[in-house]
Amino acid sequence: MRYILISLSFLIGSIGITQESSMSKETQIKLATHFLSEKEKSEAKVLGYSNDENMIVLRESDSYLTCVADDPKKEGVQIVCYYSELEDFFQRGRVLKSQGKTPIEIREIRKKEIESNQLNFPEGQSMMYVFNGKEENLNSQTGEVKDGRLRYVVYIPYATQESTGLPLSPSAPGMPWLMDPGTHRAHIMVTPI
Repeated sequence: MRYILISLSFLIGSIGITQESSMSKETQIKLATHFLSEKEKSEAKVLGYSNDENMIVLRESDSYLTCVADDPKKEGVQIVCYYSELEDFFQRGRVLKSQGKTPIEIREIRKKEIESNQLNFPEGQSMMYVFNGKEENLNSQTGEVKDGRLRYVVYIPYATQESTGLPLSPSAPGMPWLMDPGTHRAHIMVTPI
């Protein structure tokens, strides 16, 4: 009987910890949009996580930006905001990942679907912002995070070094460079120092 009571105590305690560590809708929205301008903060569509850690829409919007709150299942803090017309591309990646596909398989499937017009992908340039930080620098009650790094990604499908003049790796810290040249995923990477 004593072991059952101890086990129940641990179970109840762990449930309490999980519930306390999950962020409210408002806190997730604040965190997901913290690096945007005031106007963008109030207008961006925001995806986040329910108490059972499933992705949900926290705030619907027709804005040109969609932000994704930090995934509580992953280590560290990562927030992503992107041009809303990239949503089909990212949603497809999330679906394929949930089906157990590897990153390489996801890349190949989406490539085929884009090339056969089954998957929408913007033809012109589109922006994505990626913020990374440490969990210990996050206040999960207020949604405030200190320090961290913001990386900029500008998708330019099928661009090459020859069509952009960009190097294929950073030539100095913080310099822009072209990643995945010649593919649907070609993008300019900028990681400020």
